[in-house]
Amino acid sequence: MNRSRQVQMLALAGSAGLLMGALAFQYIGGMAPCALCIWQRWPHGVALVAGLGLVLPGPWAALGALGAAGSGAIGVYHTGVERRWWEGPASCTSGGDLSGLSAQQLLDQILAAPVVRCDDVAWEMLGLSMASWNAVLSFGLAALWLLSMRLRD
Repeated sequence: MNRSRQVQMLALAGSAGLLMGALAFQYIGGMAPCALCIWQRWPHGVALVAGLGLVLPGPWAALGALGAAGSGAIGVYHTGVERRWWEGPASCTSGGDLSGLSAQQLLDQILAAPVVRCDDVAWEMLGLSMASWNAVLSFGLAALWLLSMRLRD
């Protein structure tokens, strides 16, 4: 097997590992994902589709790089929401001005609130949240996909 394919397999295994890790935290660890956590999973699915490049010709490595980089970008955005550097989607963050709301409006807002908020850090290691680790590792996987394209020459 040539080096390009080996690097692609490593990148593919990385995306699969990140997805399996996220699912393990959810189903084994009991940590329900927020909306942004789910968003970060989809691009890794795209990277897994890029695994077709191991058996079919085409621009699959570029698709893998885009998928991994996309997940990394969402991870950076999610990290910013967690650290309160910027606001996240209204559908999964807390805050807002509650003054002037009637009791019924306040109750409606409470009942419509998401179960898992995107601006809470549910887990962290070495000072980085799960979203931050996803960003770091995803950008590394994108680099591997790009390296595999370079090794084709």
